[in-house]
This record gives sequence, structure tokens and C-alpha cells, in this order.
Amino acid sequence: MGIIIGIDVGISTTKIVGISDEGKIISPIHIKATDPVASLYGAFGRYLHDNGIGLEEVEQVMLTGVGSAYIEEPIYGLPTKKVEEFKADGLGARFETKLDRMVVVSMGTGTSFVRCDGDSIRHIGGIGVGGGTLLGLSRIMLMTSDIAQVVELSRSGDLSKINVLIGDISPRPLPGLPSDAIASLFGNAQSDATREDIALGILWTVLQSICSAAILSSMDCGIKDFVMIGKLSKLPLCEKVFAACEALYGVHFHVPEHSEFSTAIGAALSFKQK
Repeated sequence: MGIIIGIDVGISTTKIVGISDEGKIISPIHIKATDPVASLYGAFGRYLHDNGIGLEEVEQVMLTGVGSAYIEEPIYGLPTKKVEEFKADGLGARFETKLDRMVVVSMGTGTSFVRCDGDSIRHIGGIGVGGGTLLGLSRIMLMTSDIAQVVELSRSGDLSKINVLIGDISPRPLPGLPSDAIASLFGNAQSDATREDIALGILWTVLQSICSAAILSSMDCGIKDFVMIGKLSKLPLCEKVFAACEALYGVHFHVPEHSEFSTAIGAALSFKQK
């Protein structure tokens, strides 16, 4: 037996991880993708080099993600298979959280929702709001594609200068809605809003929209645990947004240690679990 390599070839990033015979995760990495084939081979070569892994030590390569559609040949002559992305999302999230019932929220360029209930892993939908939305709004409104800069700007932002709160439209809390709950995202934005206010508003809008959609996706089944995976799950503001939604709806958002690599982990696990 050898190392199983899981590779998630996304629209903007390729993630790669190895899993040892003992089930240990080996040093995941990611590479920005301009071309899926080039990024896959680049990520694979760098991963083997950085971890001192020889080709002969790799038992299997498992591919997933939208970019894997461009790959039809064995990677470096190694046994190579593909796994459906939503199944990989569920397997990776379950491995890291040990939860049996959950909705996996994959926060990529857009956002998908995968319901896991015991051995059942099922894609239940998605929304076109995600990292792509964050980038696009930042380019138009802040003239930057540097998300690190957007995050830094947001630290000095004032959300009350952007959003309408329940307290702004009602003298008393509404049933189930405290005065500080958001009634309208960007509903209070003015022409003199600062770049810092706008940056905070963009980040909050994207993250809360994802959380709200995730909660709505589970209302017919009573699931209260949501596992947030993908690059957006590592944004510093996630902690505040998730906490606000947890308090409002009585749910719980989990961010696994390797949330950015959960899909790649799940791809590798799909081979181990056959």
C-alpha cells in the first residue's frame, strides 16, 4: 500500500493532499490556476518535491473538481481515477468533523450545498454567490482584486453605514428578530461611504448570503450542523458572521482544520473507502 493523492482542480485554484496508509493527512498545498492542466501538473510536481515523495510511493491519484474534466490521461503514468465533486465534499467534511448528519457548504467561486445523512451524500443545490462575487464586487466598487487588501480595509469599516438593521425600521424587536439583525444588506449605503465601509459591506453580504441560503436548504430535514469548506471559510470575518447567524437561527457552523482542502481530502478517501 502507498500514499493516495487527492487533487481538487477548481476554477481558480488547484488543491492537492496526500493520505498515508495510517489515514494521516500529509501537508496539503494549493496552486493558483490559470490553466487547469498546467496547474494540476505544477501542483503535483511541487507537492512530491516539497514532501520528499517518490512516484513509486504513490498508490493512486484521485481527481475531482470542474477542472478535472480536462484530464483524461494517467498523471505521470500513475493509476488515476475521478470522483464526483459533491461526493468528495461530503467524504472530506465527514472525515474531519466526525459528523453523520450535516449540510456541507462548499464556498468556492459559487456555493454548493451537499446533504450528508449517514451513508447518504446528496447534492441539494447551490447559489451563484461566492468567491467570484467577492472578487467581482471588489473590482467594481474598490478597484482591486486583492482580497487581502479588501480584508484589511474591512477592519476599519462601519457596518451601520452600509446595512439597514431591524432597529432602524422598527421601534421594538420583531418576533424572532432582534434589533441588531440585518433587514437589508447594503440598504443604507450612501454615496459618501468610505472604502473601508464598502469593503466590510461586501464581505458581510457574501458571507451572510451563503449562511442564509445554507440554513434555508435544510429546513425540510431539521439539520442544524453546517460544515463550511473552501477558501472563503478562512476569511477572518467568518467568525463574526457565523456567530451572528448561529445566535439568530439556533444552528452551528463548523470550520474543519483543513477546510480549504476538504474536497481534495474527500477525493483521496473515496479510493480508500472504495
